[in-house]
Amino acid sequence: MFDNEFPPLGGGTGVVNLHLLEEMAVRPDVTVDLVTSSRTKARYETEVFADRITIYKVPVDNRNIHHATNRELLRYSWRGLRLARQLASTHRYDVSFAFAGVPAGAISYLVGLTHGLPYVLSLQGPDVPGFEARYNYLYPMLTPIITRIWRHAGVVTAISAEQVALAHRTMPQLPLVTIPNGVDTNAFVPATRTLGRPFTMICVARLIERKGQHHLLQAFAQLRAASPEPMALIFVGTGDAEPQLREMAANLQVADAVTFKGFVPREHMPPVYHEADVFVLPSQHEGMSIALLEAMASGLPVVVTDTGGTAELVTQGANGEIVPWGDVPMLTTALQRLANDVEQRQRMGEESRCRALAFGWPALAARYLELCARIAVPSVERRAKDTRGSEKMARDWTREPRV
Repeated sequence: MFDNEFPPLGGGTGVVNLHLLEEMAVRPDVTVDLVTSSRTKARYETEVFADRITIYKVPVDNRNIHHATNRELLRYSWRGLRLARQLASTHRYDVSFAFAGVPAGAISYLVGLTHGLPYVLSLQGPDVPGFEARYNYLYPMLTPIITRIWRHAGVVTAISAEQVALAHRTMPQLPLVTIPNGVDTNAFVPATRTLGRPFTMICVARLIERKGQHHLLQAFAQLRAASPEPMALIFVGTGDAEPQLREMAANLQVADAVTFKGFVPREHMPPVYHEADVFVLPSQHEGMSIALLEAMASGLPVVVTDTGGTAELVTQGANGEIVPWGDVPMLTTALQRLANDVEQRQRMGEESRCRALAFGWPALAARYLELCARIAVPSVERRAKDTRGSEKMARDWTREPRV
């Protein structure tokens, strides 16, 4: 398995990887070796995640746990490929699994060329051309590489209908299997609202322009100016836009009601959602937001933009409000409706919880493993044929699958 980010490094992709490993850890028929990144400058690290699951970390000299630079991605690509080839020469794997077309998918593709190993590729967002505006200068150069990686994958998965549509803009004929992200519905649960506190909004996301926190600040300032009741806004996350957002909050004269919590470890997030009355994610693009799923599991009504995952998770008026990207007046109006209607918030929050229950990790992990088994079968049969007559080799091929 290849993923350049894994907690505490990175964002949603690493969280998905973590939860899938937790589910695979309870499967006695599955062995996984994950190649990911270490923050170290030169030291390779190995971690035993569980029985039959080992994490290998290659040094990338990471400077920001929430964001990988292009240089760090290149280090992961080169060092991860070198380690992958060593592992593939030592162990007998049945399949490889890559989170994102680049850089992880490139490793799976090259290991496939040298070792005949089929691979499953999971599209995650920025690896799809057109997803991330800050990578627009790179997409023309990367697209031929990305499409080659897609074309040679045994299976390519997407996490939302919008991601499928975006991928098809680059490669219309690409077959895609949609498997959404999930949420731990035992950890993230509703809580009784604390009486007497201000109406509170929460946004959990990296503090970058694409996430739209600047639009939320503008809407919050308008709401607060028009409301006689106190209001509060919580930002969870860090990112390059934090200084500008803090300055904007001061200029809009709402800094006293805005809390920047910074990075909060995932295991400490459940009670943070309990501090809020509504979850807001005014993002330009999403694959399928893990934070949105967590908020829904926590029983919050949601206000989101019409982007990846929205169609699968949110229905206008049922469990939340859907507004266009960058439309501050509509965002303000949607928040105003929820601020003024406690019963509607309660009803929407209950519906959010019901919908989140359908996105448990055990079922999603099983779907990924089914795909791995589907493309691994020809490889296993070929190996068995090639090694006919050797009892020892035959025993090697019949042990548990290894990813």
